[in-house]
Amino acid sequence: MTTRVGITGAAGRMGRALIEAVGAVDGLAVTAAIEAPDSSLLGADAGEMAGIGASGITVVGDLAQVIGDIDVVIDFTAVAATLANIAVCSDRRVAMVIGTTGFTAQQQVDIDTAAQRIPICKSSNFSTGVNLCFKLLDMAARVLAGDVDIEVYEAHHRHKVDAPSGTALSMGKVVAGALGRDLDEVAVYGREGQTGVRRRDTIGFATVRAGDIVGDHTVTFAADGERVEITHKASSRMSFARGAVRAAGWLVGRDAGLYDMQDVLGL
Repeated sequence: MTTRVGITGAAGRMGRALIEAVGAVDGLAVTAAIEAPDSSLLGADAGEMAGIGASGITVVGDLAQVIGDIDVVIDFTAVAATLANIAVCSDRRVAMVIGTTGFTAQQQVDIDTAAQRIPICKSSNFSTGVNLCFKLLDMAARVLAGDVDIEVYEAHHRHKVDAPSGTALSMGKVVAGALGRDLDEVAVYGREGQTGVRRRDTIGFATVRAGDIVGDHTVTFAADGERVEITHKASSRMSFARGAVRAAGWLVGRDAGLYDMQDVLGL
């Protein structure tokens, strides 16, 4: 049986990559493509828009209009749009894969509530490599413990609107958790002026927004005389798209609940 996939933000860079990625997987098919109601691409063929040839799927401006044709929605849009899409999916009991980042604590509570009705896979990064890095970071933090200074560097394209990236924050949370620290208490977001001597228990974050950088992340564990760096660099959005599509196939038929890419990969 074919799993029917709906792509929100279908005309965006990630949306087009997702359409292409779904088309490359047996047993999955894009059956709906959704864009903002004022998009100039409403009515376009989704496959042609993604550069993979005519698909017969027309881009529409309302998820509710096509929700009956979908088994799982993949959403990499923006916070407000994703929350609206969650409401539609929750009402119709349709699974969701969420790659949007930048939610507030209260908005996360709303997502947790929706996950009591439907299966949701939400991750700051769907790349298999990044999720492997999460495991390596946990190991490194436990081994190196309190003998290092820890800094998280991330770089993305000029269009990314939230900072630090969700992936960088997830990396920080993994490290803080391994060390028994609360990231909210020890995070330092940028430095300027006379900052004083660095406290060893802090975790620093540095953010770059420039050009068309897809996504670079490095966590440095720096001791006196040596340092360990764990780095992931993405050169194509397809690494994220393929992971999200893998999650979509895994998610359909699961019990209601909040899952992440670690669950999908069995890590």
